[in-house]
Amino acid sequence: MYCCKGEWDRTGKEGIQMSKLIEVRNLRVSYHTYAGEVRSVRGVDFSVEEGETLAIVGESGCGKTVTAKAVMGLIQSPGEVKQGSEILYGGKNMALQPEKEWEAYRGGECAMIFQDALAALNPTLTVGKQIAENLMIHKKAKKAEAMKKAEELLGKVGIPEPEKRIRQYPHEFSGGMRQRVMIAIALACSPKLLIADEPTTALDVTIQAQILELLKELQKETKVSIILITHDLGVVADMADHIAVMYFGKIIEYGRGRDIFYHSRHPYTWSLLNAVPRLDGDRKKTLVSIEGAPPDLLLPIEGCPFAERCPYCMNICTRREPPVFGFEEGHRVSCWLQHEKAEGSYPFETGGALCVEEA
Repeated sequence: MYCCKGEWDRTGKEGIQMSKLIEVRNLRVSYHTYAGEVRSVRGVDFSVEEGETLAIVGESGCGKTVTAKAVMGLIQSPGEVKQGSEILYGGKNMALQPEKEWEAYRGGECAMIFQDALAALNPTLTVGKQIAENLMIHKKAKKAEAMKKAEELLGKVGIPEPEKRIRQYPHEFSGGMRQRVMIAIALACSPKLLIADEPTTALDVTIQAQILELLKELQKETKVSIILITHDLGVVADMADHIAVMYFGKIIEYGRGRDIFYHSRHPYTWSLLNAVPRLDGDRKKTLVSIEGAPPDLLLPIEGCPFAERCPYCMNICTRREPPVFGFEEGHRVSCWLQHEKAEGSYPFETGGALCVEEA
């Protein structure tokens, strides 16, 4: 174990050095309101490799969606990406680029699937025109060519009778089908990075599984990198290569999927894992409930932001912000329980409620 402040270079499953597609450093986003400055994102660092999936998880209001919007260049007044934030893509810090560069990047290089498909889709245009519009803007395709490609994309994402559905409006589709339309729009220009902001919210369990399986199949086929935003660790259990756990605008634990699920080192991560019921577990076991509420983003915080809700809180937790402790394979955590002077390492069990025994 050691203290650290930076990222680690990572290798793939076969030991091959992987190339970073996008790297975010010290990302800070604030919203200026009548009550004061709301610091929604407070110094976030992560990177996404080519062809991998990074899941960003945490409670509502922790800064997940704001982080995704910042990566897409969608922060608007009264929001502000603070000076010193870096969003490195293709050798450029996108945070410093003019709007013209962002327009080429959005839709062409990076695309986003929004949480509420019905709100994101234009109710006055057919789904075919909405897909074709993306192709006409970024690929300079002719209208007839773009419509043909739109029909192919609808079929690719599993919508039956695409030649008929292409002329229908968003309200004529079910929730799951609308989400598939969003995926078709996002993939129209073959982006290298796909951001999925809670793509399974408000869908039943069966449709959730279908959407996630579709994303996995498309990733295998196109090699697109994915940032998956969710509050449900169960959604990412079989999909994420790396997981970033966010709380109070910060990443408090980061690591490979197996490290987060089998060897979680932060009490908040452990609580999230054990708050999820499982069918093959002990039915008499009490689910973990995280007492209290996150701190007010308007107020300054001394110490660890999770201290007031943490059952393992020590005196130092309320006085000083924990440093970043690093472990094997890039696993890192911000928690004083990992300090060498803390008694007995960490007092909670490893392996969350979603885990099964390793072979």
